[in-house]
Amino acid sequence: MEMKKILITYGTETGNSELLSLDTSNIAKNNGFDTTVMGMDEIELEDLKSCENLIIVCSTWGDGEQPDNAIELYEAVESSNDEELKHVNFAVLAIGDTAFDLFCEAGIQWDEILEKKGAKRINDRIDCDVDYDDDAEEWIEQTIAKFSNID
Repeated sequence: MEMKKILITYGTETGNSELLSLDTSNIAKNNGFDTTVMGMDEIELEDLKSCENLIIVCSTWGDGEQPDNAIELYEAVESSNDEELKHVNFAVLAIGDTAFDLFCEAGIQWDEILEKKGAKRINDRIDCDVDYDDDAEEWIEQTIAKFSNID
């Protein structure tokens, strides 16, 4: 039987999302998945369109902005056709800081745009504050279990 694949992509300024992506990959591998981890600046819209399972880990930067490495990919998805991502199953882990008004805004934007473009949400987005370790790990484990149950 062929292993299920998950593309895990991250938007980050400080590296937290990258570290969480690597943790996600390890948990997924331990559950029998073939994973690819890439920064959002390392992939194109075509990569998203051709993947079946997608986990986005994205930090919010500044005043609710996408991190620098996520801007181009976000804009490409935003300008793509509706239903462009209808073959994609996804989940979003958002990281932010409740000290800012637009808490987790970049992750919220990813969650909304993926749904708008036809992708199927597998687990509800989680919005994590700066002390995210326990919440994020629990969400990752739940999310991987949900991806495991897709036929």
